[in-house]
Amino acid sequence: MYRYDAECVPEPLRSNKLAYIKDSSIPKNCSKHLKIQKHMKAPIYIYYQLDNYYQNHRRYVKSRSDQQLLHGLKYNDISTCSPEDVNHGHPVVPCGLIAWSLFNDTYTFFRGINELRVNRKNIAWQSDRDHKFGKEVYPFNFQNGTLIGGANLEPNIPLSDQEDLIVWMRTAALPTFRKLYGRIEEDLDADDVILINLLNNYNTYSFSGSKTLVLSTSSWLGGHNNFLGMAYVAIGTSFIFISSIFLLLHVKNSR
Repeated sequence: MYRYDAECVPEPLRSNKLAYIKDSSIPKNCSKHLKIQKHMKAPIYIYYQLDNYYQNHRRYVKSRSDQQLLHGLKYNDISTCSPEDVNHGHPVVPCGLIAWSLFNDTYTFFRGINELRVNRKNIAWQSDRDHKFGKEVYPFNFQNGTLIGGANLEPNIPLSDQEDLIVWMRTAALPTFRKLYGRIEEDLDADDVILINLLNNYNTYSFSGSKTLVLSTSSWLGGHNNFLGMAYVAIGTSFIFISSIFLLLHVKNSR
């Protein structure tokens, strides 16, 4: 894991990170050497983790049109997408705050002088690609407003093939979440030193969020995710505590 939102801001600008991220004239390139602690067998999954990001906010979750994602401009009712529904008098495809805020940091990896190829295909659920995003629906009038939210989309590629968008549109239930960026499909050995070049484009500074790059392998039990385990333990413990209180109240009232 490598948290980079603070480290990838130039030293003179760290007192005003928001000004840095909003200034398009400042390069957003950042590099980091990461030493592999133990052998990692391919495929190695690349995730970006965001903290203090409430994708479950009611207004945010509702700001989308599933029918438009499937049918494009053939579907006219995009009232649920407000405030990102129309730009310059024309509808936006895909509309809504979720699509508009699409994550746009990028990562490249090198071992020595050789670039590690990152496979970015099949990172989204097949059911989403096949049934929720139209194969003949193309981005239209997207990110053309005065305020840009995040990544742009290739206008000549249908939404069903824009897997970054599909992954992002499956909103997270908790304020700390990970989303799949891609896969490295070759083994990494213990003590390998990996050079990570990234573009620190995404604005998490306006809401005191953080960004972390995560490399993880998986086994037949699934991927390694400490956060989920701790969340399940915390929720289970709270249920036991609440049930104990109700049990005590029941015993007390039955006397």
